[in-house]
Amino acid sequence: MLYHEDMGNQQPKTLTSEARRQKQQALMIALVERKIRARAQQIYEERGHVDGFAVADWVQAEREVLEQSILAPLYWRSRTKLQESEEFASAPLVEMTASDPAVSESRT
Repeated sequence: MLYHEDMGNQQPKTLTSEARRQKQQALMIALVERKIRARAQQIYEERGHVDGFAVADWVQAEREVLEQSILAPLYWRSRTKLQESEEFASAPLVEMTASDPAVSESRT
């Protein structure tokens, strides 16, 4: 629990309702992304572990998961905000390959 001092007394610092809402939304988006990642992995495995289809697998998994999720509007809103941010626009494009540690770990 976070505390702040107020005239020598320590009192719990509460989250504002907006901060709490943002935290809950971030957790829900992370849950949706985890489901998409798991489905993309399943598609990869069903294809026989053939590399070169990561984007297609992700798009298919995203479509399938979001068709069944009430969180789809929240997910798309967060993706739109990310794409509009300067950080996203200035980030270099990086191709993920099977030799990348992150990809290798997710494929095992």
